[in-house]
Amino acid sequence: MFKPSRLLLVGLLVYPTAHAQVFQRELGDFDLKLGTTPSRSMAQGLVKPSAVGSFHGGLDLSHDSGLYVGQWAPSMGITPGKNLEIDSYVGFKQPFDQTLGYEVGMIQYSYPRVDTPDSQELFGGLTLLGSRFGIALSNDPDKQNSTLFADLGGNQPFGIGISMKYTTHQLNTPAAVDGGYVSSFNDWSVKLSRPFMGIDLDLIYSNSNLSGSDCSAYSGHNSQCDGLVTLKAERAFY
Repeated sequence: MFKPSRLLLVGLLVYPTAHAQVFQRELGDFDLKLGTTPSRSMAQGLVKPSAVGSFHGGLDLSHDSGLYVGQWAPSMGITPGKNLEIDSYVGFKQPFDQTLGYEVGMIQYSYPRVDTPDSQELFGGLTLLGSRFGIALSNDPDKQNSTLFADLGGNQPFGIGISMKYTTHQLNTPAAVDGGYVSSFNDWSVKLSRPFMGIDLDLIYSNSNLSGSDCSAYSGHNSQCDGLVTLKAERAFY
């Protein structure tokens, strides 16, 4: 049964802060980056470091061979209500040529000042003719996640980019809902993107296979359990 979608309109004006700096230096065959903004995304765009606190930063060290290691702290735990988080990663990224490349790696998410267990994520990505495909397997403290991602950037009809993400979540402990339990669920999203007069326009549809009272068990990637349509406009001034 089709679930009625809701429409959310979001207008964003992005002002890069003066503190968002990246320091880069070559050390022989290595490239070192230090900064308060993430220096890379992983699995060809599937895994993207984010910032959840006012103070964040990290380092990234990559070799000419394609090997890279790094750490990213999305929150330094300085502001009230935010805990220190350290994401350590290692990976290997290599293009075969200008049209084909691959990437594999692993991330460990650690919370040194709280009792939250560490979690790990394995990821892999493939670039083919300008399009990107990725897969990620993660073990969060409360569930196991398997995610597939596709960004069809190599084929953009009418200049519209298309990207899709589908995730299966397996709960470690079934969640009680009205009339029973939920032990697993799926969610997905589709994004259409197009630049227009210096503004990046995104139209995003997200949904899950849960509905009604079962949505009390939802804890996936989307902002809500039911179908949602979001229109996002973003412009960088410099």
